[in-house]
Amino acid sequence: MAQIPPNYDESKVPDLILPDPFVSLKGNPILTREDWENFRRPEILRLFEENMYGQVPKDFDDISFSEVTKSQNPYSNTAILKEVDIKVSRKGKTHSMRLNVFIPKSGSVPFPVFLLINYKPADPSGKLVETDFWVVEELVKQGYATASFHAETVAPDDKDKFAEGVIGTLYPEQLDQKDGMRALSAWAWGAMRAMDYFEKESLIDAKRAVLVGHSRAGKAALWASANDTRWAVTIPNESGCGGAALSKRKFGETVQVINTSFPHWFNDNFKAFNGKEELLPMDQHMLVSLIAPRAVYFSSAREDRWADPKGEYLSMKLGSRVYSQIYGKTINFPLDFEELKEPVIQPFAGYHIREGEHDLTLEDWKSYMDFVEMNLGRKDK
Repeated sequence: MAQIPPNYDESKVPDLILPDPFVSLKGNPILTREDWENFRRPEILRLFEENMYGQVPKDFDDISFSEVTKSQNPYSNTAILKEVDIKVSRKGKTHSMRLNVFIPKSGSVPFPVFLLINYKPADPSGKLVETDFWVVEELVKQGYATASFHAETVAPDDKDKFAEGVIGTLYPEQLDQKDGMRALSAWAWGAMRAMDYFEKESLIDAKRAVLVGHSRAGKAALWASANDTRWAVTIPNESGCGGAALSKRKFGETVQVINTSFPHWFNDNFKAFNGKEELLPMDQHMLVSLIAPRAVYFSSAREDRWADPKGEYLSMKLGSRVYSQIYGKTINFPLDFEELKEPVIQPFAGYHIREGEHDLTLEDWKSYMDFVEMNLGRKDK
């Protein structure tokens, strides 16, 4: 089947008819925090689980953390490097994932931490850090610990091999379920296991943990935070379709394109919406709402039309209403997308768009650190 070409013409974007986060599936208004947290939020979470991402299993029998020495520390003057093997066991089977952690050598303990989900395969040379993609030196300089794991060590990013990691080893029953765990949910599961480690590490302040992902890893970061409220700040960078961008705009990468190119990312049910985004019972602004009242920040690049920057901004602008309507927080996104000139860095919800293409850059990271400092503060360096 020939792939449908992307739409880059705003005049062809259909009129947006979006589900209302503040109205239940039965048509009841959601007016209070109690209604939201006890009823509507779980309802929305289940909509995404059933129709899009698939389950993130919470059960396992045992988890252990062991330090290994495999790589040379490129920042030995300023940071401690801990290479941690996280081993998780269930029903007699064990899966292991590697977490690389850099912790400042000086400053007030415990340190807030940035976790980067890295979807790129591990460097065959053994190099741990790509200078701009994961700015370890800058983060440590600013008083943050930082960690990263390769998504490949949890679930291979391959339509034929994705089950060869944690899914096939620990949760094989998920493969037979139409709403079962697939690659994005597996990567979210990996982020949750990293959080388990942070809670055990005395040098890290797990209550001030920031989850970052770029592109496909940004999609996983959003889904991880929706399922795991331990993350204080969530930052998907240029996560596009299936991440921050509104699916119903049908701009750039569409549901059919992403399901055709990456059939292993989302659950089987999501494929029923190929070319039929208007039938989705939810959209990505509702994923934003699942992060509240914790902080969330979206970022885009002007030349990354594939990821639909306008759809990402609208998703944030609409989804962040839960902070004011349910939690009584002041959120202000007064500008239209075309008027944006500077990053919107404010308590609870923020956004920026930079010049350039699809990438994770030092410019992005600097805005992230500004946002995190505003929302969490930081330890003295």
